Amino acid sequence: MAEKKISGGLKLLLELGPVAAFFIGYVKLKDQVFTIGGTDYDGFIVVTAAFIPLMLLSTGILWALTGKLSKMQVMTVVLVVVFGGLSVWLNDERFFKMKPTMIYALFAGILGFGLLRGESYLKAVMGELLPMHPEGWLILTRRLTLFFIALAVLNEVIWRGFSTEAWVNFKTFGLTAAMFLFFMTQSRVFAKYALEDPAQTPDKD
Repeated sequence: MAEKKISGGLKLLLELGPVAAFFIGYVKLKDQVFTIGGTDYDGFIVVTAAFIPLMLLSTGILWALTGKLSKMQVMTVVLVVVFGGLSVWLNDERFFKMKPTMIYALFAGILGFGLLRGESYLKAVMGELLPMHPEGWLILTRRLTLFFIALAVLNEVIWRGFSTEAWVNFKTFGLTAAMFLFFMTQSRVFAKYALEDPAQTPDKD
């Protein structure tokens, strides 16, 4: 299927909408307990159960509209299904709280493996969006790898040492803000290594 363009607002809605819905659902249901099939489930587990199909639906719509999903998007959905499913099945919120740790550790591992080979796997994902010379991609990839490691460690600290409400706020606002802030602080790399003509082919290492 050929890739198609959609508006930035719609893309952002499909990517962040499920996270926003999770937060709203948690705020409304966090103090409630639901008895289903003779088992008590707190609001966090119920909202997690609703989040999984919502994430699948939004990702499916994004794929249908654009004809393309990045590997990171696919891996994120898989981990949501696996760890969210474990939390619901075992009625244990810890699995879903560990999901961001697994996601960022996996991304860091993949990017780090590419760096060991002298390659930037990040370029394969974002190359069309941010045309840069190879040196710029390697610098950005090294920084993003370290950033993902830091987020994985921070998520472990938050969910293990703080309340569920604190973790939900961190997941909804903290992680999203951190990603935006990271890329904003890389403006000097983008400016220094940007291709003057995005259509030109960068020099090979």
